[in-house]
Amino acid sequence: MKKTLFSWSSGKDATLAYYYLKQQQEVHALFTTINSAYQRVSMHGLRHTLLTQQAQALNTPLITVNLPQHTTMASYNKAMKKCLKEQQTKGFTQCGFGDIFLEDLKEYREKFFSKLGYITHFPLWKKDTKALAQELISLGFKAITICVKADVLGSEFVGRNVDDEFLRALPPNVDPCGENGEFHTFCYDGPIFNKPIPFAIGKTVFRDYRTTQETLPTKENLPYGFWYCDLKPV
Repeated sequence: MKKTLFSWSSGKDATLAYYYLKQQQEVHALFTTINSAYQRVSMHGLRHTLLTQQAQALNTPLITVNLPQHTTMASYNKAMKKCLKEQQTKGFTQCGFGDIFLEDLKEYREKFFSKLGYITHFPLWKKDTKALAQELISLGFKAITICVKADVLGSEFVGRNVDDEFLRALPPNVDPCGENGEFHTFCYDGPIFNKPIPFAIGKTVFRDYRTTQETLPTKENLPYGFWYCDLKPV
């Protein structure tokens, strides 16, 4: 039997893509990259504990790929290659992704995975992002912003539920799905979850992504920083 992995970010786009793919074929496992120093989802900053609860609520096994604190493309590729080869021995031959319109990222994934013998699937590819964001809401999925890019969104946009009001508040230059990296989310409930994931909203911090250190935002470092909202398991 051909088994399918799904590249899981913990956010809304991955959730909606997973939802689409599940209608076509069985998804046997999720895999997520983790910052090993902080035990949090890479880029999103979600705690490993909440990630685990999310996978359990989806009734899908979770595979984590540990990355060093300061990851290079070489170290990322090495860790991913090791993980994918290990999963091949267990029958995995396909992988799904939540990408929507970033051509270079899709091309990278297709080349990298095909060299390892994997077939790739992109259920959301080229779909209208405004329509996708509205569909996510209408289907009953619940997501909260956990990270926003500080040069395009203020701190008031982090820790907010993705709903109609949130979409209306987004500046015109921000993609409704945050496909250009403007914001990242944590999806905590919806029609494919067996229960909502409880969490508490912690403090909001500004981090300079060049150093990953907490700092105070200034005119000099703002374009290089992100606002993060720390979600805590309860």
